[in-house]
Amino acid sequence: MSAPLLLWVILLHWAAGGGFIRGSRTWQHCTDLRPLDILSEVVPAGGLAHGMRVFQVQGVRGFQLAASRPRALCFPASRLFIHCDRFPEEFSIIVTLRVLGVPAKRNEYVFTLMAEESPSVLVGLRYAPNKLHFLFWSQERAGGWQTRVTFPNVSLSDSQWHTLILAVSGQSFSLTVDCSVPKDVLVETPFPASLSVKRANFYLGNRRRRKGVFTGLLRQLVLLPGADATPRICTPMNFKVVTLSVPSVLQDLPAKPASNEVLKYPYETDTKVTLGSRPPCTTQEKAQFWFSASQRGLYLCNGSAWISMLEVKQRLDYVEEYQNLVTNSETMGVEVFTIPRAGLFAAMANRYTPPGSAIYKWTDGKFVPYQNIPTYQAQSWKYFTIGKKIFLAVANFEQNDRGQELSVIYKWSRRKEKFVPYQRITTHSARDWEAFVIEGEAFLAVVNHREGNNHNIDSVIYRWNPRTGLFETNQTIPTSGAYDWEFFTIGPYSFLAVANTFNGTSTKIYSHIYIWLSGSFQLFQSILTFGAADWEVFHIGDRVFLAVANSHSYDSGMPAPSNFYAINSSIYELNVTAQMFVKFQDLLTYSALDWEFFSVGDDSFLVVANSFDGFTFSVNSIIYRWQGYEGFVAAHHLPTVGCRDWEAFHTTEGSYLLYTSAKEPLSKVLKLKTT
Repeated sequence: MSAPLLLWVILLHWAAGGGFIRGSRTWQHCTDLRPLDILSEVVPAGGLAHGMRVFQVQGVRGFQLAASRPRALCFPASRLFIHCDRFPEEFSIIVTLRVLGVPAKRNEYVFTLMAEESPSVLVGLRYAPNKLHFLFWSQERAGGWQTRVTFPNVSLSDSQWHTLILAVSGQSFSLTVDCSVPKDVLVETPFPASLSVKRANFYLGNRRRRKGVFTGLLRQLVLLPGADATPRICTPMNFKVVTLSVPSVLQDLPAKPASNEVLKYPYETDTKVTLGSRPPCTTQEKAQFWFSASQRGLYLCNGSAWISMLEVKQRLDYVEEYQNLVTNSETMGVEVFTIPRAGLFAAMANRYTPPGSAIYKWTDGKFVPYQNIPTYQAQSWKYFTIGKKIFLAVANFEQNDRGQELSVIYKWSRRKEKFVPYQRITTHSARDWEAFVIEGEAFLAVVNHREGNNHNIDSVIYRWNPRTGLFETNQTIPTSGAYDWEFFTIGPYSFLAVANTFNGTSTKIYSHIYIWLSGSFQLFQSILTFGAADWEVFHIGDRVFLAVANSHSYDSGMPAPSNFYAINSSIYELNVTAQMFVKFQDLLTYSALDWEFFSVGDDSFLVVANSFDGFTFSVNSIIYRWQGYEGFVAAHHLPTVGCRDWEAFHTTEGSYLLYTSAKEPLSKVLKLKTT
């Protein structure tokens, strides 16, 4: 055959669709490079498949899958792979789901791809408590073998909707949960370049048997060949319950039917009524109810705000003295908390040992002594839970009888109905504890104020080790005479703010806000403060605020001011465009040591702990009312003596404020009188 004729045959073969050969693979994609809706393939036109029910939860619809007939929820892979019988070498899997509590040592399958004649999983995704496993079958050796890629610390069992994006390319596997920082895993065994799916079936929510059936709700399951879907999903206006493709039965129904026919797809709704203080109202809580006993109102979440359905509007009229609470000694801080099936408690951080610090229980409308705990010039308490375990941590400022500087974590004993010592941690003039959870892991941060005369020392963040059941050092952060930690979240991001008070020569120093990135806290923003003693984060509508309590202005290198203690404390607001907190308002305070935010009806309030005006500790602390454009405006002046801390709390009898005094062994409970 002549060379021109041979070239013509080759070109003709290429034009006919034969494609160029690379080893045993053609260049041609086995499917279109578009989102492939796996979920829609098991939903027959005009109805639902047997074993599927539609539920609406938090304003979002999803499928609940029955475990009785797992083979009914399957379809052949050839429906998706229309050009050839190979799985894409690079792809993304997008899943939107709502996971229920998964028992320990149990796995639930989101989907599997299995050959008809084999029990092995070719491709699969399964969820275990706090873990996500991606499975694939490598066929490049005789017999093949199963490879499992595990993403640890993936906490989905919070009854919320979550969107997962799994991007696969060779040896690289990346998981993004709710558009947060991706978790990247690199494994030795790459995803196969030529995984045969001949005579294979997709199984929805199972692996072709009843064991391991997915028990949650599934809204979206999409395969996107040849691309990382993260940039398409994680846009500023598109987050969490985002969709590339969902079955029509799960899409929003029109407000009015097109005709008089009944709704084509019946669905059930999980109507939940939340009790207690005002919960968040986001798209996750859409169509849920909240009943407020204190406001005597029923509210419906519309996705961004609570809409009153039935309410007796309350407004703060005045504040009255309700209870004088005699304490063991002067009180540096108080923590109010509720233990399920035990009651409402208040832990006082008292100055002297003996007699130590007291815990009070709300009984018959009053706080009464409940338990006494040895402490050493206690500064604060922090209540927190890890799973079913209940803890209370005290920040001790002084050494114990043995000359040891130890702060102690106590654990609630259900048998004794008391707090018992659990773990002792070396601290240095500890001022405050902060407990928080990031990506399913529990942390506890201590503020170390000084070591001897050195105020510039490290404060420590501890991570809970579930194997040992103890907190272990995770990260240290340099601080200067620090007083307070404040943890908060904005969207998928976690922040930790420290109130730096004194660097050895001046109180005019920077306090810092840190952001959690790549497994540790990194500096996000620095704000100039003056003897900062407290940070308080709060939300009003969609706006995020951060208030600092400035205690005094002192600089050894500067002339003394006329009054060290009469100084502005500041409120900052998050500017989303600038991605930083900017000053919103200054308020004149007198050695302010604490802010507390609370709400009455639709009104928002801030109360400040003014402790000293330069002449006397008998200083009015002030409640400020939110007035919109005017900001916070003074509404109530409350006589206090050396006020150190405020706590707002609610009972069935009403709403209260509790303040502690660092100058006398007397704290006060004030009742908020409403009209």
